[in-house]
Amino acid sequence: MSLKKAIGIIILVLLIDQISKIYIKTNFAIGEYVDVFGWFKILFVENRGMAWGVELPGSYGKLFLTLFRLFAISAIGYWLYSEVKKKSSRVLIIAIALIFAGAFGNIIDSVFYGMIFSESVQGGGVATYLPEAGGYAPVFHGCLLYTSDA
Repeated sequence: MSLKKAIGIIILVLLIDQISKIYIKTNFAIGEYVDVFGWFKILFVENRGMAWGVELPGSYGKLFLTLFRLFAISAIGYWLYSEVKKKSSRVLIIAIALIFAGAFGNIIDSVFYGMIFSESVQGGGVATYLPEAGGYAPVFHGCLLYTSDA
């Protein structure tokens, strides 16, 4: 598989990811869900930390986590490039491209979402895009947005 095709997969997944997240963020309150096809739900959940909601302590914890994510995605990008050059299996290259897209989507969330959205409220109102009063957090301090099956 070529690098162009892998990048195409990444762009397609990122577009679907960000469009769906923006729609959910601006139309759902935290904890709200919708049934899809009768066999799973899309549930709106935000994560202020990392895996399983673990947060790094202190005022620099979120900044450190975002910088770590930037380092990690660089390593994933190098891994993808390396596997394409080695002409590795198509399945491996697609898997790495999907991992890269997911990691990059999380970086977009943590870097920009705090600046471009108002805060989401559990059981309450929905967030607004580009609120007049500004976002809920500075750059590098946004929440990760998960829309997962429940």
